[in-house]
Amino acid sequence: MEKNFEGKKCPSFSCESTGNKTLSNKDFEGKNLIIYFYPKDSTPGCTTEGQDFRDNYKKLQSLNTEILGVSRDSIKSHENFKEKQSFPFELLSDPDEKMCKSFDVMKLKSMYGREYMGVDRSTFLVNEKGNIVKEWRSVKVKGHVDDVINEIEKL
Repeated sequence: MEKNFEGKKCPSFSCESTGNKTLSNKDFEGKNLIIYFYPKDSTPGCTTEGQDFRDNYKKLQSLNTEILGVSRDSIKSHENFKEKQSFPFELLSDPDEKMCKSFDVMKLKSMYGREYMGVDRSTFLVNEKGNIVKEWRSVKVKGHVDDVINEIEKL
């Protein structure tokens, strides 16, 4: 059974990111933060989700909100994905699944009859005080970013 993080402090993290940075919780104190976990760079669903966040970036900025995308892909893969899609936000690389596990987003998946551990598309909304105020699990991409924006507007 997956953990529920709503109302709890955001798990601390520090990961290598695009832009030749290492980002951690401390970099976002005083801002709302969207952390979205996705399975793989440059795949259809992950590309659409990233584009939706990109297309709403200015609106999210006006709501004092930053965005981080997280997957197990390498920094090189992330840099290519970010550049190709013109993402204005950073992507974190979590190859050892440390951050994925601390947010409990690894789950057993199945494709073509074979089972494997993969990233469950999930989004966490962290408020200015560093608490998770909303989480979305097994996200369906269509309309998701609108749901996230509606929650931020309630803060």
